[in-house]
Amino acid sequence: MAMTIHVDIVSAEAEIFSGQAEMVFAPAILGEVGIAPGHTPLLTRLKPGEIRLSLFGGGEEAFYVSGGILEVQPRMVTVLSDTALRARDIDEAAALEARSRAEQALKDQSAQIDYAKALAEYAEAAAQLQAIQRLRKRAGHG
Repeated sequence: MAMTIHVDIVSAEAEIFSGQAEMVFAPAILGEVGIAPGHTPLLTRLKPGEIRLSLFGGGEEAFYVSGGILEVQPRMVTVLSDTALRARDIDEAAALEARSRAEQALKDQSAQIDYAKALAEYAEAAAQLQAIQRLRKRAGHG
């Protein structure tokens, strides 16, 4: 069995990552999944959250996805997402502002808001902030 699996992470705008990993962790709709080389084929939706790659030789790479699709083949993992960012590239101030706006929209009962949209925006901002916090903890800055 191969020691690594090829991983492609693609957003609507660009390919974010293409390379080898020893393990892939992803926020599947029913809970986090771990994928090792030789994994059984799988197709599942992703919720907003963090994709983590354990790289060959001990490193780790983290990405934020806004949701999307995860396709697993025995030698390849493909992540397709509208928005995908390297965790270190997430704008914390923008994520905090988006979360604050969504919280206000959810609290304001008199406003004509799309509740489901506000809830989705809140979940996305919260997932981005969690990715930032995990990245800081791993780097020893939090």
